[in-house]
Amino acid sequence: MTQVHRFDAVVVGAGGAGLWAALELARDKVNCAVVSKLYPTRSHTGTAQGGIGAALGNLEEDHWEWHMFDTVKGGDYLTDQDAAEILAREAIETVYELEHMGLPFNRTPEGKIDQRRFGGHTHHHGQGPVRRSCFAADRTGHMILQTLYQQCIKHGTRFFDEFQVVDLIIENGVCGGVVALEILTGELHIFHAKAVIVAAGGFGKIFKITSNALSLTGDPVAMLYRHGYPLEDMEFFQFHPTGIYKMGILMSEAARGEGGVLINDTGERFMARYAPTLMDLAPRDMISRYMQQEIAEGRGIKGGDYLYLDIRPESINKYKSAPGGKQVTEKELREKLPDIIEMMELYLGVDPMKELVPTQPTAHYAMGGMPTDVDGRVIIDEKNTVLPGLYAAGECACVSVHGANRLGTNSLVDILVFGRRSGRAAAEYVRRADYPTLPPDADAGVRAEVNHLFDNAGKESAAEVRRKMQDVMTAQCGVFRTGTGLEQVKQTLGELKTCYRNIAIQDHTKKFNTELLEALELGYMLDLAEVTAYSAAARTESRGAHAREDYPKRDDANWLKHTLAYKRDGKIEMKYKPVVISRFEPKERKY
Repeated sequence: MTQVHRFDAVVVGAGGAGLWAALELARDKVNCAVVSKLYPTRSHTGTAQGGIGAALGNLEEDHWEWHMFDTVKGGDYLTDQDAAEILAREAIETVYELEHMGLPFNRTPEGKIDQRRFGGHTHHHGQGPVRRSCFAADRTGHMILQTLYQQCIKHGTRFFDEFQVVDLIIENGVCGGVVALEILTGELHIFHAKAVIVAAGGFGKIFKITSNALSLTGDPVAMLYRHGYPLEDMEFFQFHPTGIYKMGILMSEAARGEGGVLINDTGERFMARYAPTLMDLAPRDMISRYMQQEIAEGRGIKGGDYLYLDIRPESINKYKSAPGGKQVTEKELREKLPDIIEMMELYLGVDPMKELVPTQPTAHYAMGGMPTDVDGRVIIDEKNTVLPGLYAAGECACVSVHGANRLGTNSLVDILVFGRRSGRAAAEYVRRADYPTLPPDADAGVRAEVNHLFDNAGKESAAEVRRKMQDVMTAQCGVFRTGTGLEQVKQTLGELKTCYRNIAIQDHTKKFNTELLEALELGYMLDLAEVTAYSAAARTESRGAHAREDYPKRDDANWLKHTLAYKRDGKIEMKYKPVVISRFEPKERKY
């Protein structure tokens, strides 16, 4: 029998966004539960290495307006500028609040929070790079998780760890909770609530080569879509330039922020040709495209599909690529980049202080997701109508603060600023809201889906369907796209969705049935891959991370607008809404 829990608010996900939302609820004495498929400190926020962008100006002049400009320009002017202003303004107080909570930032000799360069961050509206990233070595995300989790425990937050949310409860246009599967027992649980905050991260596992952990499958994002509500800007998926070759594990932009450079097969620092001002610290979408272009033109290493990242101190000093042109030492690099260097040694068997490091672009971050306003409230149409009781923050949400391309360090700013805002907004909502009526069969749909997977006599393999999905998404919906290739993706995904209905699982036990959970996750990923491909096919321009070889130019006249993709009667329907423009009119994007 399904167990029913009742809380004023439920937070789905225990990364940075979810933990700060839960902390705000706890501070406001809201009876709150955090439901997570992982133990909180294993959440993907812990892999964020390079830092948090905030215009503190501790090492050189900086202002929040410059941060806002970089965010808008970096997002190729698809960024909603009201959201960008909030991000840049509140980043400063957010970082100081983390410091007061005890987060151990690196320090300058004067004792201030240390800062370093990151891609796309500039002074005086693009005149040159600026040190804006506040960091704790290359373990910034890990430190954020530990700090916020400790604060939540201090304030008595209730955690349900290793409970996998499998459906949103939405009845009569109001969200009233979630259905979750307890991984230990295999039993379903209903969490009845006045407000639900989704902070469940991204869905990079729809691609083959990705920096994302196995858990990033976008489950609640797909659930909202299945309920008939739109997803926003799903065509925009960022590829990070420096993934570990063949594995996709991230080598943070912090390595280039400390002076590392990208090298092609001729030994050339090729970014000097493409982006002469910022070079190796241009925005990620641009560097990924230039890397693919170098490979396509035969300048990959030994003619292969990868390039080199060079962080040898002798090279950094030769290129004068360290911040301020100062000389760097191996000791300094090992102190500032300990985890990155260890990963290079462990996974690639190279000593990056003496050898070049093989690297290739890796699927990294979803700019699209569940549409929200600046307080995290989920909106359901082009008129910005709010779905009462449902909030979202972090990578699963689309504010849209990243537009068509996210700048490095802005992910941590996003999850903290908008996680905090969504927690505060939800706390205000639950004070005046009643519990929505819980439908008597709230778990019926999930129970039927689980029973289908258990009872199905089909011969399809979830692993094989997942492999085919990831292969076609990487090949035809990756860094570069074409109309022909996207049509192939749409056709293949349609076939794979048919195959999915014939998947059989071999494990029929209840406890820790990871085969069942992976099969459910695959269903969500197929939906998200399909809506990504359809949205990409519809947008006949190139903008930010969406690069169409058959439509190579940005088209503001027709496409300066957000995509809203709905599932209606088994088909995908596209609608659009305008971009919020306040301070900065769209201009050509040069670095």
